[in-house]
Amino acid sequence: MFIQTETTPNPASLKFLPGRVVMERGTADFRSVEEANSSLLAQNLFKIEGVEGVFFGSDFISITKSESFDWQILKPSVLGAISVQYESGASIIDKIENTEKNSTVTKDSEIVVQIKELLDTKVRPAVAMDGGDITFSDFKDGIVFLHMQGACSGCPSSTATLKAGIENMLKHYLPEVQGVEPVMD
Repeated sequence: MFIQTETTPNPASLKFLPGRVVMERGTADFRSVEEANSSLLAQNLFKIEGVEGVFFGSDFISITKSESFDWQILKPSVLGAISVQYESGASIIDKIENTEKNSTVTKDSEIVVQIKELLDTKVRPAVAMDGGDITFSDFKDGIVFLHMQGACSGCPSSTATLKAGIENMLKHYLPEVQGVEPVMD
């Protein structure tokens, strides 16, 4: 199995492209082995010393490493774990989890629907190319709260992405938006 890798704007994260579907629907973000109980692959990746985060996108896996480890050391182990998982034929994730942790059963307001649509059509595809995801958390008093995942979580350029990119775009289309803030884990 040939797995491509790509760098991300976050030097602590690397994007692995297995050339196959990773997640049929949604994304999954694991920040610890305890959170990874629904995925044998994520559990195995956390067994590799130096792995601090695992993120599954539609066709990629982003791995975040500890600052004290080098990609030249970690990369072969990560590639091996991904290959073994796909060759086994086992599913990547056992159960579909709700990745929109703060979603509610109540109907979204019109402005929230518009915010989510702009994020889904204009922001998330671009962010996925960098190995991450950004999901809506809340809209309160003119401020949009967004959750950064995968390579975006802890990325040095994430503040610039939020302020210069996403905030300006949302303000342009929706005058009700006054600012954008990250949701910290």
